[in-house]
Amino acid sequence: QVHLVEFGGDLGQVGDSLTLPCVGSGRSCDIGAMGWVCEAPGQARDFVASISTSGFNTYYAEFLKGRSTISRDNAEAENTMHLQMNNLRPEDTALYYCAAGAGDITAQATTYKYWGQGTRVTVST
Repeated sequence: QVHLVEFGGDLGQVGDSLTLPCVGSGRSCDIGAMGWVCEAPGQARDFVASISTSGFNTYYAEFLKGRSTISRDNAEAENTMHLQMNNLRPEDTALYYCAAGAGDITAQATTYKYWGQGTRVTVST
């Protein structure tokens, strides 16, 4: 069984930087590829970024390309993933979910088997 916990949600201002950690407990083979999905107020969930099991391959949504970095550290019973977001914009305001359990990096939110509870990011002008 895989358990995911996100941290780091905060209130920021336009132009700020923010890092969202996610700790995934469980076997690395079960955790698999990991990613972030966001849900803005009144909108459906959107793909944010994904990283392969090894950490070598990454993929970003268009709105984050060039101003975000996803990374992960794989330990025996715990994988930690980080999403660093730079130059925050008001449209980044959303509930950010950590997800895992995909076979490979993917932009399809339905591919992930495991989900965290979400951490809220609010960007003010």
